[in-house]
Amino acid sequence: MKAPTLLWIGLAGLLAVAAPFAVYPVLLMQALCLALFASAFNLLLGFGGLLSFGHAAFLATAAYVTALAVRDFGLPASLAIVLGTACAALLGAAMGALAIRRAGIYFSMITLALAQMVYFFFLQAPWTGAEDGMQGVPRGTLFGIVDLNDNLAMYFFVLAVCVGAFALIRRIVHSPFGEVLQAIRENEPRAISLGYDVARTKLLAFVLSAALAGLAGALKTLVMQLASLNDAHWHTSGDAILMTLLGGLGTLLGPIVGAFLLTGLHHGLSGMGSWVLVLSGLVFMATVMVFRRGVVGQIQHLWARRKPAPTPAPQLQSS
Repeated sequence: MKAPTLLWIGLAGLLAVAAPFAVYPVLLMQALCLALFASAFNLLLGFGGLLSFGHAAFLATAAYVTALAVRDFGLPASLAIVLGTACAALLGAAMGALAIRRAGIYFSMITLALAQMVYFFFLQAPWTGAEDGMQGVPRGTLFGIVDLNDNLAMYFFVLAVCVGAFALIRRIVHSPFGEVLQAIRENEPRAISLGYDVARTKLLAFVLSAALAGLAGALKTLVMQLASLNDAHWHTSGDAILMTLLGGLGTLLGPIVGAFLLTGLHHGLSGMGSWVLVLSGLVFMATVMVFRRGVVGQIQHLWARRKPAPTPAPQLQSS
């Protein structure tokens, strides 16, 4: 790893450690959970070219399962998170097996239809609390040692899990599997002609994305101590698209930046009532018009342009 990259990672680490002493930890944890949710979505769209309108289903499934496991069955927080993530992955396998049979807008509409079915299931199920959600979810302890009711301890736990998940996403993208996934995004017929199992690759990417989105939902439930029906709503999937486009589609850092920008914007404009949606839309439109590649994508583009072009090697002249 290059020295400038290590320097930026070190600065980001110092900022992450110091942040909860300057900003309300719960707000930071909420932004981290949304950043993981957007990064999971970006793995599917930015690197796989698959636009899902149903990622809220995975976020909500893990949220409700985690809340049920902790509050009603008394499971430890760590085990409940694993259980919620696993259920989201299983749902992703079931939805993905149906959705990948179609491409383009048909794929997107199938994911939206299936996600709406999940939404109405959680609305009608007797144990979810309907519109009230599952409230009073205890955080418990981590391995019986760390009290997660302490916001500072909970922040560092969420930070550690999210950093590990971001590292996993980076590893996936730069692995041979990630290269094949990007090849399918660029030219699927050519990938098929080269002998790659396109359907299997798409399904695995869908399941990985669903599991990571579920991990974000499980963490968010413990942070907010609430599993809300709002997590399953279609506009939550829209937020994932918004954060990804705002930060930079197809970049590793973009969804994280987009999540923090959107969280900060909603927090800063929270006193304006319903006008916050209008102002958020105007900010999004202005950002997309100025940064057509997203904030991070545009910065990377400008940085690449400022580098001098490589000097061509001199050619030997035959005597």
